[in-house]
Amino acid sequence: MLLTNLSQANSADPKKVFRIPMEAPDDGFNMVKSVNYYSGLISETIFETLLTYDYLAEPVKLIPLTAESMPKISDNGKTFVFHIKKGIYFTPDPIFKGKRRELTAKDYAYSIKRFLDPANRSPSQNFVNGKIVGLNELAEAAKKSGKFDYDAPVAGLTTPDRYTLVIKLNYTDYNFLYAITYSSFGAVAREVVEGYPETLSHHPVGTGPYMLKSYTPRSEIILVANPNWRGFIWDFKSTGTAWDDQLVKEMKGKKMPQVGRVEISILEEEQSRWLAFRDGQFDVDYMPAIAASSALDGAQLKLELREQGLKMYRAYEPDITYAAFNFRDPVLGGNSLEKNALRRAIIMAYNLQDDIAVLRMGQAEQAQMLVARGLIGHDPNYRNSTGYNIPLANKLLDYFGYKRGADGYRTFPNGQPLLVQFPTTETSSAVTMSEIWKRGLKKIGLHSAFPVNNFADNIKAANQCKLMVFSGAWIADYPDGENFYQLFYGPNALRGNYGCYQSAAYDALYDKVVSLPPGSERNALYQQMNRQMEADSAMVLQTTRIRSWLIQPEVLGYKRHSIMHANFQYIDMARNNKRDTKK
Repeated sequence: MLLTNLSQANSADPKKVFRIPMEAPDDGFNMVKSVNYYSGLISETIFETLLTYDYLAEPVKLIPLTAESMPKISDNGKTFVFHIKKGIYFTPDPIFKGKRRELTAKDYAYSIKRFLDPANRSPSQNFVNGKIVGLNELAEAAKKSGKFDYDAPVAGLTTPDRYTLVIKLNYTDYNFLYAITYSSFGAVAREVVEGYPETLSHHPVGTGPYMLKSYTPRSEIILVANPNWRGFIWDFKSTGTAWDDQLVKEMKGKKMPQVGRVEISILEEEQSRWLAFRDGQFDVDYMPAIAASSALDGAQLKLELREQGLKMYRAYEPDITYAAFNFRDPVLGGNSLEKNALRRAIIMAYNLQDDIAVLRMGQAEQAQMLVARGLIGHDPNYRNSTGYNIPLANKLLDYFGYKRGADGYRTFPNGQPLLVQFPTTETSSAVTMSEIWKRGLKKIGLHSAFPVNNFADNIKAANQCKLMVFSGAWIADYPDGENFYQLFYGPNALRGNYGCYQSAAYDALYDKVVSLPPGSERNALYQQMNRQMEADSAMVLQTTRIRSWLIQPEVLGYKRHSIMHANFQYIDMARNNKRDTKK
């Protein structure tokens, strides 16, 4: 479906206020430097990519956003020609000196270049690294000179006219259109980036349906509808499900966006979020695990909640939860048999059934491979080779000389003390996970500690290879397994490879897989990559989560897309909110 422009100003109603919580803080909106899910959620509504996803289509389907149409593709999938819609403008900002600033093809060329500017140290540079003709050569020149020359020509990024962008690749990349639809590739204006060098992450200026009104880091974000956004008519097609049919009935033909204001509160504690939602303070939130027994009857919302008008959209997240070992860490890192055995024993000490039953309250299933279910490359028959096994873990540690002392805890083979540290956060779910880890590690004689920090700070430290173990989740940026395997690609250390995993065998498989089209050959390589990580004891693969999104009666048109994170511009409120609106 084409998102059709409206000739008149958009119809967002400032009295329609949509309120949601976020379970962890963002790290600002300079998206070339962020892989934070929560930053991405907000940025999707501020910045616009060339393409986006159809709101309802399953499997997912790319459609034009700022591009007039899908690109013309030639040269065996190595050349892409985009034509940008005319009359799209950045939101007003003092940096533009009172003039309307139109979006052009050069803005996308500039935005792409930023990912390989060495000064940005982008954790997402793998999306374009080595792919675009001439771009890496420009980056190498910048490393030598100390400055990236944004005005230098790049053969693979040309703008023949104001509204045409031509991208030429070094090789065929079957996921390239998905990659540049990643929210961080939303267009930014060069004068904004250069005009706010110290405050850019708190000063996003885009062309999207919403703009930032106020921002209190780690507390509150308020967005308001961009009054100059072109808008569209809601005309998505149902997939044939009862949920989609109802959405079409509620929304078809409406001028979008309808919601004039979005208020986002950072509320990390699950119990507090649940109570606030039940009190009507939030319009949508996923049901926390602690509420499953009181809110669900099997996989269905309890009758008493349905009678109150609450709705529930339930789906498997396109994600995996995992814990990655830092291969550069002096305690757990390295490729020696002794260190591999230590990591393997730690993996076998984690009781995944407790994770699912106690931590997730049944709202998850065991992840068997790195590719989440429902995505290209996932094999439902694949089974992980390493599981919970305390006796075997103890035998392994005994064999490799990790001896128990008089207190029952083990030391390194050389007699030095051994302490495993799992950085965590203050949330109740993090406390529960820490208890699962502590019980398991005690059974195999390992001392453990769980230093508490902020989620965003933990990500930053992990990206610098400073955490012994990084625990987190990865949610698909695009619907192919490559997006998950790049997390462990050696050259991505310090750029999203949070375990700083290094394996020549794994990297060789990854280099081969990126040049293959979707199909059995590529899927077979994905499985080999999984086995290589298992052999190296690179990570503890945990769960795929089941999300039950609870929706207040007044919210219309709501559905969780498997790839897009934000959907403010697709929904409506059945009434104007009567609750006090924050100023």
